[in-house]
Amino acid sequence: MAAASDAAIDALAAAVSAAIGPDSVVTDPERIAPWLTDWRGRYHGAARLLLQPRTTAAVATLVALAARHRVPLVPQGGNTSMVGGATPPASGGAAILSLRRMQAIRRIDPAASLAVAEAGVILSDLHAAALEQGRRFPLTLGARGSATIGGLVSTNAGGTQVLRFGTMRALVLGLEAVLPDGSIHDGLAPLKKDNRGYDLTQLLVGAEGTLGVVTAATLRLVPAIHARAVAWVGVASPHAALDLLRLCEAATDAVESFEVVPAHSLSLVLTHIPATRAPLATAHPWHVLIEAVASDGRAEPPAALLERLLAAGFERGLVGDATIATSEAQAEALWKLRDSISEAERLSGPALQHDISVPVAGMPDFMIDGAAAVEAAFPGTSAGAFGHLGDGNVHFHVRAPAGAGPDWVAHNVGRITPFVHDLVVAAGGSISAEHGIGQMKRDELARLSAPARLHALSAIKRGLDPDNLFNPGKLVTLAPACGDQ
Repeated sequence: MAAASDAAIDALAAAVSAAIGPDSVVTDPERIAPWLTDWRGRYHGAARLLLQPRTTAAVATLVALAARHRVPLVPQGGNTSMVGGATPPASGGAAILSLRRMQAIRRIDPAASLAVAEAGVILSDLHAAALEQGRRFPLTLGARGSATIGGLVSTNAGGTQVLRFGTMRALVLGLEAVLPDGSIHDGLAPLKKDNRGYDLTQLLVGAEGTLGVVTAATLRLVPAIHARAVAWVGVASPHAALDLLRLCEAATDAVESFEVVPAHSLSLVLTHIPATRAPLATAHPWHVLIEAVASDGRAEPPAALLERLLAAGFERGLVGDATIATSEAQAEALWKLRDSISEAERLSGPALQHDISVPVAGMPDFMIDGAAAVEAAFPGTSAGAFGHLGDGNVHFHVRAPAGAGPDWVAHNVGRITPFVHDLVVAAGGSISAEHGIGQMKRDELARLSAPARLHALSAIKRGLDPDNLFNPGKLVTLAPACGDQ
């Protein structure tokens, strides 16, 4: 689909204004400007039109009008994509479809442990609403104050609780979405059994807005936390960390987070982030942050559980030293050490970030051998990984040599990132664990994917969106079909 002309975009604006109302149409460049750049500031697009419907019916109407006028649409929620997945093309030939005004939490059912939330609901608002009903939505991430439900569904977001509850895909019980022809997929019913062919709801999860516009989701809730405990543990290697994880998994399902942090990442945080301090009295080459929770006062207190698990770890030689937070303030201080790693790295100099996964059993070797391979191939760099060991997803960062300027990333991304991705694929992993493909990884996906995967992705996209009107240029690039001009 070629970029729409200015005349087509103007005609769409007029048609939407007449059909839905003028408040659904934004053409003021100053109001559109904040939504033209991705969250990281790497991608910059252009758009003359931003559409902001309030209802699913309005979304269906404007999608049908966009198809009639052949104007591509870029769905957008909180604009927190890490891969440029919600940034309009630089040509200016597409309109932004903002779901931010669809902010209703339609229902919270504590008895059924589910919520129905519209696409524009901010994650932290859903957290608060569920908590009022004695429930919680067990997915959280750094952008929870701006990320929206529609975007989280469309990117199959992860976060720090995937170990116990899975990604967004596992938490979505049903979806409502508008397809490229303007029809509405009403799949909100949380059916445990449904054998009516392809699962359209799960097809839309992780599709990055290329197959349909998510307007609402039925989401799984779990009981609110009665008590939690957070521990910081020093270990000798990621292999010891994995053995400690297996020990925890064999003993309990109360461990929700298990984050691995190398010593150099902790050192950067202590150097660059104010009001942080080393959690242990002695130095260790690797660290683990563990959080355990209880939703019932009759359960073993999480602090006692962690104390028991860590004692077993000491006996097996897996734990060098450990501390368990004795207050919420201490627990938050430990989490701050983990959550501040990316910020500390930015303050220390340029770096290339890679969101990757490999099979959990192979992750310790990859963390060590992959970093060594990168440092050998690109002298002066410093490579390392941190993150969600329990689900095989780590953030593999390659930091620039000392003294490198801010243009180092642009000059080296074309050499280093393919090298890292080749290592990941050789280890049987994925070049995108939780951030999606967007436009940043689209070419690498095409380079590294098996023909069967690429054929299936393209066929699904062409079947549902033959004119390539939904989020063009993201996830998959369609080759012209026979007869296309």
